[in-house]
Amino acid sequence: MKNKQSDQMEQEREQLVELGSDVTKCRSGNIYTLTIIGQVEGHQVLPETCKTTKYEHILPLLAGIEESDDIDGLLLLLNTVGGDIEAGLAIAEMISGMKKPTVSLVLGGGHSIGIPLAVCTKKSFITPTASMTVHPVRMTGLVVGAPQTYRYFHRIQEQIADFVTANSKISKADFEHYMMATGEMATDVGTILYGKEAVASGLIDKLGGLSDALAALHRMIGKYKKDSQKQ
Repeated sequence: MKNKQSDQMEQEREQLVELGSDVTKCRSGNIYTLTIIGQVEGHQVLPETCKTTKYEHILPLLAGIEESDDIDGLLLLLNTVGGDIEAGLAIAEMISGMKKPTVSLVLGGGHSIGIPLAVCTKKSFITPTASMTVHPVRMTGLVVGAPQTYRYFHRIQEQIADFVTANSKISKADFEHYMMATGEMATDVGTILYGKEAVASGLIDKLGGLSDALAALHRMIGKYKKDSQKQ
């Protein structure tokens, strides 16, 4: 019995170190806490000096959370500068498709592709000092200077705008305005929204901290369990 408990504790420690995740047992149920930090890593491996969130770790983990009878809700903590567009959207799409209660909390920053990740949950929170940068799609490395490249960029931006507006209260016109603004950043195009501004724009649901996000998740779990029992 002791060996099983020690093995479980060791597994939980490894999970916390490797994935920045943890399972908390509470009165309302078991909450899985998952962090999205640094850069969202896609098909290319980033240098070891960069803090990254690897999508190949997160995707099967989310599938397991959705199917597990031992997990009742997901708390998503974000402090990310953005990263790979396809990887970020893949994670966001998986979370938005989950039936279980999900809540996100933006801490520090939820920039670039971090925005779809922040709004993909059923309820989103942001701390007063956190910021979110809305900007056009960028690509590093070799780019073919042809009209097709511009159209490709435009289609990706449309996908991001459609996803964000479908999963938040911001209008597409306002989101695209923030994305293409020229008077906000000195050497770039886009807009930086801080806590209250992100809520006022409709991008994020509420201003709050960890206790607010957890309280909302507890309420959602209670309602989810009641609805499940009725079915």
